[in-house]
Parts: sequence; C-alpha cells; structure tokens
Amino acid sequence: MRILVLSRNASLYSTSRIVLAARARGHQVTVADPLAFQILVARGKPSLLLGDRPMNDMDLVIPRIGASITNYGLAVVRQFDMMGTPVLNSAVAIARSRDKLRALQLLTRKNIDVPITVCARSPAGVEKALEMVGGTPAIVKLQQGTQGIGTMIAETPQAVSSLLETLWGLSQDIIVQEYIQESKGRDIRAIVVGNRVVASMRRTAKAGEFRSNLHRGGLAVKVDLPPLYRKTAIEATRIIGLDVAGVDMLEGASGPKILEINSSPGLEGIERASGIDVASALIRYAERLVQRFHHRPSRKQVLDRIQAAVEDERTPRIREGR
Repeated sequence: MRILVLSRNASLYSTSRIVLAARARGHQVTVADPLAFQILVARGKPSLLLGDRPMNDMDLVIPRIGASITNYGLAVVRQFDMMGTPVLNSAVAIARSRDKLRALQLLTRKNIDVPITVCARSPAGVEKALEMVGGTPAIVKLQQGTQGIGTMIAETPQAVSSLLETLWGLSQDIIVQEYIQESKGRDIRAIVVGNRVVASMRRTAKAGEFRSNLHRGGLAVKVDLPPLYRKTAIEATRIIGLDVAGVDMLEGASGPKILEINSSPGLEGIERASGIDVASALIRYAERLVQRFHHRPSRKQVLDRIQAAVEDERTPRIREGR
C-alpha cells in the first residue's frame, strides 16, 4: 500500500512512529509538507502536484495538519477527498475539531456533556456570561488554540473582563468556560481509532499550573477507562466525524465532560504512558479503511458525503418524547 503522510516535519515523534509502523507492515510511505503541494482546480479534473509529480497514485493519506497551517492544509486534504483518495480524517471533520465552539455545539446537540461554555463578542455580555458559567474562577480560551496555548484561568470578574477586552482588541474569537473544581488540574486523554479506544492516560498539571498538557510539564500515567468514559470518547469522535482522535475529558462529579477533540493527537506521551503501540493500531485501521475503499467512490459520491455531513449540522434535533 502506498501511504502519504502530510506533515511539515518528518522527524517529529508522531510522524516518524507512523512511518516506522507502516513500513514494518510492508507499506511504502512518503512524507510531504502540505505547503509544498500545488492544488489544481479544474472542471472534472481535481488533482494535486508535489513539485512536478502528480499525486494521484496514493492508496491512503494520513493528515498531520498543524494548527498554524490549518487553512491550506485543509485545502490539500479536501482535494484528496474530491479525488476519491481514502483519507484518515476528512477535511470536514478536521475543521470541526479545530473550531472549539463548533465542536462543542455538535457534541451537546447529541447530548454529550461538556463544561458550560459561553461565546460573546460584546463587553456588555461579560457579566451575564460569568453568571452562566458559575462565576469565577473561569476558563478563557482562544477558539482555535492548541496544546494549552491560548487557555487561561481568570480568578476574578475583573480579570475576565480585562482578558476578553485585550483579546477582542486583537480580533480573537474567545470562549468563556466553566471551571470544573473537582478535576483538580487533571484530565483524561483517550486515543480513539476507528470505533474503539486503543490507549488512555490521566494527565496531571505540574505545581502552579492548571493546564495538564504534557507540553506544559504535566505528568501522565496509564489509566483504565470506565465503560462510560470509553463510550463517551467513541461517541464524541463519531459525532465530529473523525477516524482517529485524541479526546480530552474532565472527570466531573456527574461523569465525563468533553473538553476538546484533537484530529492530530500526539503519540509520544500516550505511547510512553500507556505502553501501547498506538501507531501500529492506527496503521492496522488504515488498512481496513483502504479495503472498504477498494472500489473508489466517484467524485459525486464524495461530494454527496461531504454535503450530507454539512446538512446534518443544520438539521434540527427532535427532542425525545416529542
């Protein structure tokens, strides 16, 4: 099988682990920077060029699209979608996961629990927003942040107002979120591949820090997830439309609360904490995905699938019992 990994840096741990796992199973692997592609848009002939080489002979594409190149990276992934090449995480699903507010909207529409979240763009709404999330301390987040970047805790209403006014002044979209006291600087990361959780860990923030991200010095240990947490992680991944995801959950008093869903989860922390070869699990699933794509869909079928995903977001949800 010919596999293309979209990554800006072939030496990154996650990228190199995916490459090694694929080659160990006998596959040919190419790593290419998404920004190096030329996208050819022509009626009936969607194609991509890497240098002067047409990239229409790949059996599978694995996107590892960083947040800094989301727009162009998604355009490249979308083009592969339109060419009928199997992609491990579609452009539509990646875009959903990158927009924190959009992802939470989709999850709550399907009755998945999340921390109470408010999005506002006017200083006049700050006081009401704080009231709705239970007051301070409150979490303030950039809508497109990753790895804990752009996630802040505000201890007082004045701090919330100051943060929001500063970030709005920089034309940033912000969300205000309930602070889950019982989580105590901890969260759970579950890696979902296909329809199952293949690895999970509990992350704990270092002293003086509320963010548990490993990039922020957090500590990680293997954890066996209760059935409800497994079910929630799998269902959340399905709702967003991802094949592979890192699902971050808080341990609330009433059960799991989804914080966010990552379409390109890092493998280093989870593999070391859990002792599980996540990269090989990903490649085994990719092999099954390609088998299902043996008869490649037409361009119309791909476009219909994308349109169906968009329409699903627009369809009003019918309340149970009505």
